[in-house]
Amino acid sequence: MIDLYYWPTPNGKKVSIFLEETATPYRVVPVQISRGDQFKPEFLKINPNHRMPAIVDREPIGGGEPISIFESGAILFYLAEKTGKLWPKDLRTKYEVTQWVVWQVANQGPKLGEAGHFRRLSQREGDQSYAVRRFTDEANRLYGVLNMRLRDRRYLAGDEFTIADIISFPWTVNWQAQGQDISEFKHFKRWFEEVGARPGVERGLAVGADLAVDNATLPPEEQARIRKILYNQRAIPVDD
Repeated sequence: MIDLYYWPTPNGKKVSIFLEETATPYRVVPVQISRGDQFKPEFLKINPNHRMPAIVDREPIGGGEPISIFESGAILFYLAEKTGKLWPKDLRTKYEVTQWVVWQVANQGPKLGEAGHFRRLSQREGDQSYAVRRFTDEANRLYGVLNMRLRDRRYLAGDEFTIADIISFPWTVNWQAQGQDISEFKHFKRWFEEVGARPGVERGLAVGADLAVDNATLPPEEQARIRKILYNQRAIPVDD
């Protein structure tokens, strides 16, 4: 059994999609990030970087003590290796997949996240026009990278659906909020629609839908408290 420490964000949905696609037994342990659950001592033992998702495998291969994994890329590598699914074993294809997983965690996720972040900020935070333009353009570049990659292959690593597709897809769902028009990217759009129609992907995206909160409906003081938790973090003091 896999314990999935989760909140319904793009990073969390990477893992729920894999688990649904592979019919891997799991249970969701909610990590309410707007409440600060990610800073609780019991969670920091699993992920010292105080971010979700994280997993605990209660039944690791070979037995022994439970194994905890944090960082979405590492989690998908672990689960793919454990299940023997969605990460081909032949050398060339394996590293086709691997490089696109690393591309996602190093490029697509951070840059699309920043695009959405700065486009959401109100003007009371000051002039954000440079940041909005910078990250909206970078998001456009990254959609172009996907589009070029998919012009002559069905999936990111070739003819097979893999963890490369799983890790990249959730960050593209909110393309409108990132200031993009996916009709500009016909090869990406074909992939986006095909992957999004997979039953396992649909189930994975739906995990935790009952947990999500629309922060815009909250009182201003509560919105300010949440912004401080999510956007203005500094180092956690360490006792000597």
